[in-house]
Amino acid sequence: MIVVGVSEFGGPEKLGIHELPTPEAGPGEIRIRVHAAAVNPTDTMTRVGLRAGRIDPPPAIWVPGMDVAGVVDQIGEGTTFDASLGALSVGDRVMAIVVPNGDYGGYAEYVVVPAESVVRAPAGSSHAEAASLPMNALTARLALDLLALSPGQSLLVTGAAGAFGGYAVQLAKADGLRVIADASEADVELVTSLGADVVLARGNDLAERVLALEPDGVDGVADGALLHSLVLPAVRYHGGLAAVRGFPGETERAITIHQVWIREYARERAKLDRIRTQVEAGEVTMRVARTFSAVEAPDAHRLLERGGSRGRIIIEF
Repeated sequence: MIVVGVSEFGGPEKLGIHELPTPEAGPGEIRIRVHAAAVNPTDTMTRVGLRAGRIDPPPAIWVPGMDVAGVVDQIGEGTTFDASLGALSVGDRVMAIVVPNGDYGGYAEYVVVPAESVVRAPAGSSHAEAASLPMNALTARLALDLLALSPGQSLLVTGAAGAFGGYAVQLAKADGLRVIADASEADVELVTSLGADVVLARGNDLAERVLALEPDGVDGVADGALLHSLVLPAVRYHGGLAAVRGFPGETERAITIHQVWIREYARERAKLDRIRTQVEAGEVTMRVARTFSAVEAPDAHRLLERGGSRGRIIIEF
């Protein structure tokens, strides 16, 4: 099978087309014929070698990619499905979250994943649209679940125009939360359309402006912009902050820092399927910025690293 990966770590130009054996689905697993794979910032960590020390011996080819969409191609013998979510069959259009491991990642013609990581694609969606959902939407869901806010409480979403932030805004509104979000001037209309109750300008003084609206502080923060300690003053005593890439430094005023590691939800099929139904109900929107062919993967990474893309960047197979 064809994969996109690196045999030598470095910049986007190191990404290339390689051939690896097509994997077989074992018990409890599903093989997907991949038609679309989303490009995430975490994929660049694989490309530059930041995960190299975790696998010994290292693979000849490192394959990034954490979410895919395509068609069920093979179901491992003995695989069972939760009756409440329904079974999957060969030929079904699906989306899945992938946990990369060396030469195993989403940038491939075929991936084998646990059955708990796969759900049907939203009705009427393209493969590219469906691939835009799993990793970032599940990360937003995990962040909200860790914060455990109740309807009517307040949430600050930083980086609200990004993939994680956009899903956090929409899922929070569906949970009945009051959402304050930050955005650049160019993104105010977008973030407002996602459902944010208040949109504030980006900046290092964001916490001060949040406190002008919520004098006691917000109940929680989904920190997609990685503001870390800069935004802690905006959180009430005993509130919470969901940190999506670790939290450097110390907390204050008994604020709980929730570390958001998406691997914890990689097999939460019911959570991913709920997101599917929310898409179909119009509560969550899929946003694709641009698609690239597999041979154009270096350009996809260049676009990601330039920043400013609104929606997901997709590699198509």
